[in-house]
Amino acid sequence: MSTLFRLIVSDLRAKAGWCYNRTDGRGMAKAMLTDGTPSMLLYRLMQWARRWRLAPLEMLFNRVNTAACACVIGRGAEFGPGFVLIHSQGVVINGSVRGGRDVRIEHQVTIGAEKGQSPLLGDDVFVGAGAKILGPVCVGNGAKIGANAVVVQDVPAGATAVGIPARMIHVRADQVSVEPGQTAETGVTA
Repeated sequence: MSTLFRLIVSDLRAKAGWCYNRTDGRGMAKAMLTDGTPSMLLYRLMQWARRWRLAPLEMLFNRVNTAACACVIGRGAEFGPGFVLIHSQGVVINGSVRGGRDVRIEHQVTIGAEKGQSPLLGDDVFVGAGAKILGPVCVGNGAKIGANAVVVQDVPAGATAVGIPARMIHVRADQVSVEPGQTAETGVTA
């Protein structure tokens, strides 16, 4: 249970920092009362139930998230600490999606599979309102996906992608370092 608690605290702290520029108790209390937070908590409970092979609870948390919060996160989806749903309304995430630390998602976002292959998101990724990330693409560390962008190809580390289909408009030079086991183009561990 301590791992679950740590993940929830990490998510709340990240949301407080993102939404209120403060990570103290007051900022976290405000974050607990904002839109999207119930979906984040239900997602973490679903993830916890999955790890403990408690399929009925896993399905229950999934269904409650869908019915009460209008947020569909597939039961196998995995995100690291600092996962933030800024607004959860209309978010759809496929169950085979993988995301790193500090992934921040706005409302009406779809992160989905194409022909059975799903996206991989790196660390410190922001996905703007209404964006779609589809198929076997990698979104690199520090990347930003603009509002309503449709991403169907890899987004390099530190890049900003906008448009339909998405094109890169900016790449931050400080984000293009590559760690062992990562691809040079995205900075995402393969």
